[in-house]
Amino acid sequence: MITEAAPAKINLFLHVGDKRADGFHPVQSLAVFTALGDVLAMEAADTLSLAIDGPFAGGLAGEGDNLVLRAARALAGAGARLTLTKNLPVASGIGGGSADAAAALRGLSKLWNSDSGRLQEIAASLGSDIPVCVDSVAAFMEGRGEILRPALSMPQVPMLLVNPGVPVPTREVFAALETRSGVGMTLPHGRFQDTADLLRFLESTRNDLEAPALKLQPVIGEVLAAITALPGALLSRMSGSGATCFGIFADQDCCERAAQTLKAAVPGWWVAPTFVPESGIVHEEVGQDIGPSDAGL
Repeated sequence: MITEAAPAKINLFLHVGDKRADGFHPVQSLAVFTALGDVLAMEAADTLSLAIDGPFAGGLAGEGDNLVLRAARALAGAGARLTLTKNLPVASGIGGGSADAAAALRGLSKLWNSDSGRLQEIAASLGSDIPVCVDSVAAFMEGRGEILRPALSMPQVPMLLVNPGVPVPTREVFAALETRSGVGMTLPHGRFQDTADLLRFLESTRNDLEAPALKLQPVIGEVLAAITALPGALLSRMSGSGATCFGIFADQDCCERAAQTLKAAVPGWWVAPTFVPESGIVHEEVGQDIGPSDAGL
């Protein structure tokens, strides 16, 4: 039995460029991954099958060919019995399906002894968000999402995820997009020394899809306002194409207490306290230790 975590992917910012000739929109983004996510278990079997359980399994009911199965078939291995525990809301802007597919690629490549060097190529063929989910480390995204550069260091970031339970189809969000930041921003190295350092960088960014998503589902504005009003909240923003929003908090205790407050105030919303784990590259390619923060460089 092989078990792979499929952590939630959060776009801390998302800038969109003009639509390309191939129909894709170029983007610039910083994606991070939380301690909260789905879980995919895999074991050898004669045929390929997928069972789904967990609190959000109902959102995938009747879906005969989801991304997990497509990823398995693209890897072209033998049979496997897959069990997906769906802890994240479906189609909610936090990369749940993409993370599940990436977990399938990682786990099945081990189970089937496949060439792991093909995983990024396969991931890019399946969807724009899947390549960054393969390694599930903080990374800057460009192109249509397949051009990746890991952030050199990321502090542990207390984060509250909130979803109001409304559908926001990605295609409709892009169709309603009017104002674009473009993709000409000079991206930093990503040496974020602490949360304050990260927030200073994020002040110069935004999520271009937030405004069109708000037009389609005004309740997203209520979610953002509710997060902003919570004690200890430092930043509130929508992730991806929505409707999940996130709040960055001063510390984990503030985040936990904020979750309790919001759950009591709006019991119909999905409210989940979590955190982005600390990560980083100890040495740069030239062999030098990472020094003081240069997030703006």
